[in-house]
Amino acid sequence: MSPMRHSRRRLLQLAGATATLPWLAGTAGLASAADVLPRKAIGMPFPGGLTLPDSPPPAPSADSVGFAVVGLGYYGAAILMPALARAQRCHVAAVVSGNPDKANRIAGAYGLSQDAVYGYDDFERIADDDRVEAVYIVLPSGLHADWTEKAFAAGKHVLCEKPMALNSAECQRMIDASVAAERKLMIGYRCHFEPYNLRAMELMREDAVGGIRHVETFQQYRMGPTSPADNWRVVRSLAGGGPLEDYGIYGLQSALYLTGEMPSSISAETIQPKGDPRFAEIFASVRTRMTFPSGATAELFTSYDTAPGRNRVAVEGDAGLLEMEPATGYSGHRMSLTRNGDQETLTPGDPGVQFYRQCDHFADAIRDNTEIIVPGEMGLRDVRLMEAIYASAASGETVAPAA
Repeated sequence: MSPMRHSRRRLLQLAGATATLPWLAGTAGLASAADVLPRKAIGMPFPGGLTLPDSPPPAPSADSVGFAVVGLGYYGAAILMPALARAQRCHVAAVVSGNPDKANRIAGAYGLSQDAVYGYDDFERIADDDRVEAVYIVLPSGLHADWTEKAFAAGKHVLCEKPMALNSAECQRMIDASVAAERKLMIGYRCHFEPYNLRAMELMREDAVGGIRHVETFQQYRMGPTSPADNWRVVRSLAGGGPLEDYGIYGLQSALYLTGEMPSSISAETIQPKGDPRFAEIFASVRTRMTFPSGATAELFTSYDTAPGRNRVAVEGDAGLLEMEPATGYSGHRMSLTRNGDQETLTPGDPGVQFYRQCDHFADAIRDNTEIIVPGEMGLRDVRLMEAIYASAASGETVAPAA
């Protein structure tokens, strides 16, 4: 990692509001409105590579929570819907999409009737659908706040994909809407239900590497040719700064749940190549350095423009080293623990369980009123940290994140 720029002036205290980060507010000066996807939910084509089940899932149990999946892109249709079907205490009860042909085809594969298919324009009808108790929002990040509010207004619980939103003000709106509706809000931080990351958390609590000195994370790949007209992930109003919110958030989360601390200072830099349509509106890469109250440090790198792809988390302590690579993906995880010169390979379990276990966790919270371990407040915390990262990069200052 390249050296970070540190200021000798006093640490900036961040309010975390969008107004302090003008570039988050829109795309003015970067691309004309005709050149970018709109900031609204639209019907996209049937996802490439999606294979639908040959037969509908079995009938749900009596206490199963019915979910409406809002957004039928690849992740929603290929990952989350099969996870809901596999879960013990929840199931797919409805789908919501702006592409009726796609929605009907997917709904049919899950045994849903025509009246369980909703469009973005008539979503409010779902308020009268008692089959749906919860909504899983899998739309572009810039739409999370609006659609969370819509779901709460319809009287449904909300499980929202990460990042929670694009700024802390939107996150707070979502939390306030949850309180007003007296419905639950959870963020889709799947790694908190994944065996390798859970074991890593346990090892750190057990001081398996001794006192933590340094955490290093890499979440990177090279994005293929694209532009804001074709891909929401490179549209600032839909994706924020880009790789940090999408991929780098896993490294940010890892640094927090492995150290068990919040950073006391942050310094960062961003890279945005000129003349590359992929990065007309977003950053290509973000580098971050964090210092924690214990004295531990973390270096985080995330990029849409770096090859080879990496998904690595490592924790160096004064008595050992924990390494995970791949660390936070869908499958293929690897983990090793080195102590006293001896390296041990650890295989805690199947990473694939993370998807359905997070859904069942939310169902338990709804049915049994159990505590949500990844609540909206955690999503707000992480967005505030990302705001601090961008503020540091923009100012060249080391900053203290907002409390």
